[in-house]
Amino acid sequence: MVFVLDTNRKPLDPCHSAKARKLLKQEKAKIFKRYPFTIILNESISTKAQNYRLKIDYGSRHTGLAILQQDKVVFMAQLHHRSDITELLEKRKAYRRRRRSKNLRYRPPRFVNRKRKKGWVPPSLQSRVHNIATWVNRFQKIIPLTDISYENVKFDTQLLQNPSITGVEYQQGTLMGYEVRQYLLERYHRTCAYCGKRNIPLEVEHILPKSRGGSNRLDNLTIACHDCNQRKGNQTAEEFGFPHVKGNVAFFKDSAVVNATRWKIYGILQATGLSVECGTGARTKMNRIAVGLPKDHHYDACCIGESTPPSLQLKTNQVLHIKAKGRGSHCRTNVNQFGFPRGYLMRQKTVFGFQTGDMIKAIVPKGKYKGTWYGEVACRKTGSFDIKNKDGKRIAQGINYKHCQIIQRFDGYSYQLQEAKASHSSHA
Repeated sequence: MVFVLDTNRKPLDPCHSAKARKLLKQEKAKIFKRYPFTIILNESISTKAQNYRLKIDYGSRHTGLAILQQDKVVFMAQLHHRSDITELLEKRKAYRRRRRSKNLRYRPPRFVNRKRKKGWVPPSLQSRVHNIATWVNRFQKIIPLTDISYENVKFDTQLLQNPSITGVEYQQGTLMGYEVRQYLLERYHRTCAYCGKRNIPLEVEHILPKSRGGSNRLDNLTIACHDCNQRKGNQTAEEFGFPHVKGNVAFFKDSAVVNATRWKIYGILQATGLSVECGTGARTKMNRIAVGLPKDHHYDACCIGESTPPSLQLKTNQVLHIKAKGRGSHCRTNVNQFGFPRGYLMRQKTVFGFQTGDMIKAIVPKGKYKGTWYGEVACRKTGSFDIKNKDGKRIAQGINYKHCQIIQRFDGYSYQLQEAKASHSSHA
């Protein structure tokens, strides 16, 4: 299915790809956007559009998106959230700290004058909220949405950890009556978890190191002597040769992300002015099994809420994978592993009308790369560009900007179309 706009950019009913090709061939329409594929008509049409419902299956790493018109699924997508924000912030923090501590240009600390607004969430979580807000806004501009279904799920982490927990046990945590160190000493019988030594000074140690995503939860902590702690370094307990020392190292990370941001997303959806329906994970699973769809984020999105019909017709056999990439970095200096400059980036974002990440078509008349190339462009100040494929691999290098044509401007996301696992109509 192809999204359609009239000449005034008013969203109309989507049409079949065959009809879109016919309109483009007859020059009654032009391509407005490649991803998601949208055409714009050369004239305005007074037909009344149908009502469409956007369904959102929110997850910490991937979010499923689906657009339905009653029992017809006209569009499916998966939104892949960024996972590098925390690492980039830590890297920036280290660079600034080094400039303060070494004999370099002094940058005064700003810790005292920073205040967090009410409702603040970390940037890595806020990125997920912004991604969903961006795509709800974009869909409103290319299809006449009237309703939204949103899976508003709260994870009970205590129940996930202990399925038999009930009543007052929720108020009696693992550390009831203990401090962390005292609890670990008694749990491991005041013995090093690795070498088994006793009657020596013991240290609190992470089973999965914090530098590799480990948390400070009790399930990820153990007791070790100083020598074992130093030798283990950045390894996990299993890599260190002690597979029996295990813990739930990152079991609740995704649950915590969803719990912290679910109401922020709900507030953004309400601000659109559309009717918002909330559904539970249990109902989504029940609906998906009833209509006979496999487990996947975009199929879960089709089955959210009470509005899900008893049968679904898939009018599309493709899933658009949307990966959030950000819009570049403010840092204009590359550094080595010690933080010293090793190269400088150009100060301007655009070069001869192109920006790194733009999707282009390059027609090369001669030379090693003679032919037609499609992909993302990597710009250089000299005007000699590289072209990358969907996997980020360079397929052509040193292409002159004069041979390149813009297909779609870079908008902070990369796109990839894939076939859906179940391309047939599904009925209960």
